[in-house]
Amino acid sequence: MGTVLSISPASKKASIMDAEAAVDAAKTDKSLKKHSMFVSLSWKKLVASSAKKSAKKVTPNVLAVPSGQVAQLNSENIRKTHQTEERKPKVPIPVPVPTVPGTHNGEPAGQKARLGSVQKQPSSLSLVSPRRIVIQASTGELLRCLGDFMCRRCFKLKELNSGEVILWFRNIDRTLLLQGWQDQGFITPANVVFVYLLCQDTVAESIDSVAELQGTFQTCLYLSYSYMGNEISYPLKPFMIDANKDVFWETSLRIINRMSDKMLQLNADPHFFTEVFQELKNQRDSAESNLDR
Repeated sequence: MGTVLSISPASKKASIMDAEAAVDAAKTDKSLKKHSMFVSLSWKKLVASSAKKSAKKVTPNVLAVPSGQVAQLNSENIRKTHQTEERKPKVPIPVPVPTVPGTHNGEPAGQKARLGSVQKQPSSLSLVSPRRIVIQASTGELLRCLGDFMCRRCFKLKELNSGEVILWFRNIDRTLLLQGWQDQGFITPANVVFVYLLCQDTVAESIDSVAELQGTFQTCLYLSYSYMGNEISYPLKPFMIDANKDVFWETSLRIINRMSDKMLQLNADPHFFTEVFQELKNQRDSAESNLDR
């Protein structure tokens, strides 16, 4: 006996449909793979082309202008700039004015007034040199001041007057001129101030004789001539009295040891000289100074 196989139409139809679906799926897979390959190739080309474009140098297209035209344009621009600046109104440059901080209630009225005066001052007077003090006096006036000082210092000598002290000074100066020890007189305002500096320190109030005062005064004159005089050396005879030779040298050494610094300072420091000058001028007797006016 033979075996008979029977296949139902439904199962046959299903197998045919499955086979067709498998064929379609294979075709779709191939198309997707092909499409993805095309996309990747096109992207690579796009990137490469953009890189080439960016690598190219772009040179601007500059118009060539003749040099003569360039110079003409520059001159016209400069002329227009000057005309514009001339048309502008000239306004003064503002200068900042320093302001004074507000005063507290506890400050006195005088301090507020000083701050107000400082604020009102113009800027041009901000730097002002200190005022110079000018003192004027003639040689004769300074000699009288020196004589008044000697009379006031030696109050025990009732018969002493300023003219006698001046006469001692003038006699020595005249003697040196006549004997040829000097070519010009020593008595000048600056030298009189120097003599006053030494007498102020040397002449004591305890002097009770005219001879002692004359010897001390002429010792001061000798040191003044030796320090301030125009000649190299001066003789001792016009300055020294025969009775007080030892006292003369002792007084000279004492004055040198004590007054050397001030003697140098008087010539080096103008402020110190002005101070001593004013002090000598103030030694003038008030009654005599009123008569001169």
